[in-house]
Amino acid sequence: MSKPIVSDFGAEPIGKLLVRQAVPASIGILVMSLNILIDTIFVGHWIGAQAIAAINVVLPVSFFIAALGMSIGIGGSSIISRALGSKAKPKALTTFGNQISLTLLLTLTLVVFGLCFIDEIIPIFGGKGTIFTPAKTYYRIVLYGVPLLALSMMGNTVIRAEGKPKFAMYAMMIPSVTNLVLDVILIKVLDLGMLGAAWATTGSYAFCFLFILWFFFSKYSEMKIDWHHFGLKKPIVSEISSLGLVTLSRQAVVSVTYLLMNNILFDFGGETSVTAYAIVSRMLMFALFPIFGITQGFIPIAGFNYGAKNYVRVRQSISIAIRYSMILATLVFVALIGAPELITKMFTTDPLVLQKTPSAMRWVFAATPIIAVQLIGAAYFQAVGKATPALLLTLSRQAFFFIPLIFILPLWYGELGVWMAFPASDVLSTLVTAYFLRKEMKQNLKES
Repeated sequence: MSKPIVSDFGAEPIGKLLVRQAVPASIGILVMSLNILIDTIFVGHWIGAQAIAAINVVLPVSFFIAALGMSIGIGGSSIISRALGSKAKPKALTTFGNQISLTLLLTLTLVVFGLCFIDEIIPIFGGKGTIFTPAKTYYRIVLYGVPLLALSMMGNTVIRAEGKPKFAMYAMMIPSVTNLVLDVILIKVLDLGMLGAAWATTGSYAFCFLFILWFFFSKYSEMKIDWHHFGLKKPIVSEISSLGLVTLSRQAVVSVTYLLMNNILFDFGGETSVTAYAIVSRMLMFALFPIFGITQGFIPIAGFNYGAKNYVRVRQSISIAIRYSMILATLVFVALIGAPELITKMFTTDPLVLQKTPSAMRWVFAATPIIAVQLIGAAYFQAVGKATPALLLTLSRQAFFFIPLIFILPLWYGELGVWMAFPASDVLSTLVTAYFLRKEMKQNLKES
C-alpha cells in the first residue's frame, strides 16, 4: 500500500506535489481527449461528416446524466479530502457510500426518462433534418451505458482524493483505448456504422467501470466501506449536493450551450455550421488537457490543507497552479492559432466544413492564455467547501456571459458573432474570478 495521504498533501513541497498530482491527471485527460478526437476522425471518415454532427447532438444529453456522477464525486471528494485532512476517516467512508447510492438513484431515473422521450429530446438538441436518424441510433445505445460512466466518473474523483493519481489516470485511459479498438472492429471491420460507434462507446464505459470496481476492492484503496455506509445521511447528502451542484450546474449549462449553439448555427449555416462546431468543441476538450489536469491535481491539495488549516500551503497551491496553467495555456494558444486548417483536415474532407472551421477555431481559442485564473479560482472555492462563490464563478463564463453574448453579438456580426462570444466571455469571467479570488486570499488565507 502506498504511503498515507497525510504525509503527501500536508508536508511535501507544493510544486513537486502539484506536478505529481497533475501529470497523471493530465495524461488521463489527454488520452481521453485523444480518444474523443480520434473517434471523431474515424466517424467522419468511415461514416460521414453528418455522423460527427449527430454525435455532437447526443453528447450534451449523455454528458449531463454522466455529469451527475462527476458532480456527486467532486462534491463528496471535497468532503473526503477535508475529512482526511482533519483525521475524520469515518466521515470519509460514509460520504463515499452515500456517493454511490446517490449516483445510482439519480442516473438510472434520468436514463429511463431519456429513453421514454427520445423522439422529443433529439430535435430539441439540434438533431434535425438528416441528422435525426443517426443521432437517434447513437443516443439510444449510448444511454444504456451512461450509468456505468457516471459511477466511473464519481469513483475517479474519490481515487484522486485518496492521493492515488496514477490509478485515476489508468481509469481514464482504459475506456479511451478500448473505445478506439472497438471503433476499428465495429465500424471499420464489421461495417456497423453509427450502431458500431454507439456500441464502441458503451463498451468502453463498461471496461472503465470494471477497473474502478477492482480498485476499490483491491489493497490499494483505503476506502473500505460496509453496507451501512450506503444509507443516505441527510447532513452528508446536503453537503454533497451543495458542492456537487457547482459541477452539475456547469455541465447543465454546457448542455444548454450545446443545445443553443446547435440550433443557432443550424439556422445560420445548416449541417455545415453544426459540424464545424462539433470539430471545434472536440479541440476544446483535447487542447486544454494540461490545464484541466492541473485543476484536478490542485483540488485535493487545496482541500486537504484547508481542512488542516494550513493556509500558507493553500495560498502556495493557488499561486503555483495558476502560474503553471498560464504557461501551458499560452503554449496551447500558440500551437492552435497557427494551424487550424491542418487540424480541420484531420476530421473531414468536406469542402464547406474545411472553409468554415479554421476561422471559428481561431476565435474560440483567442483568449486561451488567461483562462487558468478562471478555472483555478472557481476550483479553489469548490475544494474548500464554499459552494455559493464556487457555483457563481463556475457559471460566470457560460451562463452569465457566453449565453447572452451568442444572442447579442449575432445581431451585428451574424454567425461571426457566435464565435466572437467565446473570447469575450473568457475575458469577462476571468476578470470577475480574479477579483473574488484576490479578495478571498486577503481576507481568509492570511499568511500569518
